[in-house]
Amino acid sequence: MSDSSQPTILERFPAGGPRGSWPADEYAAGQEAQGTPARVVMDLQSDSFLVITDQPIRS
Repeated sequence: MSDSSQPTILERFPAGGPRGSWPADEYAAGQEAQGTPARVVMDLQSDSFLVITDQPIRS
């Protein structure tokens, strides 16, 4: 089964954060704790970490 929907970007974080700092992972974990499945991906073009979800966002 193929799903053509695009993931939703929840937040962006610059890749050049301090060593040992993982704000994108922390944000994704917070979203998971609130019931929104989230994952972190790297956007090489913008040199950013994106926290995304495949779940539709409720307004």
